[in-house]
Amino acid sequence: MTIELNKELFLEKVFNYEESQDWNYKGDLPCIIDFYADWCNPCKMLAPVLEQLSEEYKDKVIIYKVNTEIERELAAAFAVRSIPTLVFCPVEGQVQMAQGALPKMQLQKIIREVFEV
Repeated sequence: MTIELNKELFLEKVFNYEESQDWNYKGDLPCIIDFYADWCNPCKMLAPVLEQLSEEYKDKVIIYKVNTEIERELAAAFAVRSIPTLVFCPVEGQVQMAQGALPKMQLQKIIREVFEV
């Protein structure tokens, strides 16, 4: 199951950018953040794939969703210019970003390489 993030939850569970400019992921499990909009067709195509991955990697990877129409500040914090944008947050290390409705196999490859799961 994917989890919808608002600013408050983001600051609590992912990263408090109001307190620090240096990236410091707060989670115990790696996460993927999907920046999307309801009107975006590629986002709609990606949504069921992310749901499948959330089941497949349950207890290994958390998948969050951020509606860019509602949470504009979060989208700005990651300089999201096009959607869908996926942000891969390992427990240790820097985030990596990918844009577009990537196929499931490519997302699985990124998860294996970035998160080592």
